[in-house]
Amino acid sequence: MVYNGFMGTRNQVSARRVRRSVTLSREVARHVSDMAKRRRLSNNRVLLELIEQGIEANTQRERAFFDLAERFRAADDPREVKALGDKLGRFVFGG
Repeated sequence: MVYNGFMGTRNQVSARRVRRSVTLSREVARHVSDMAKRRRLSNNRVLLELIEQGIEANTQRERAFFDLAERFRAADDPREVKALGDKLGRFVFGG
């Protein structure tokens, strides 16, 4: 096998990576380091995974909110409207 420096889509993605600098609190930095040691990964890899998981969780939360809002808009039964409205309120304001 001859390596020509091109390995397909994975290399294309890595070629488009952007370097960022962030400042972490000591507590968060220590937690990241502990996770990295336990999992035998670099701190950067752990941070990347946590960011990716956070983005996915945020996307799922948005999807759940819009699904709930759509159910609220489509509801006809006053009890269901109230229950869904309460859920939307908790979604937006917590609780």
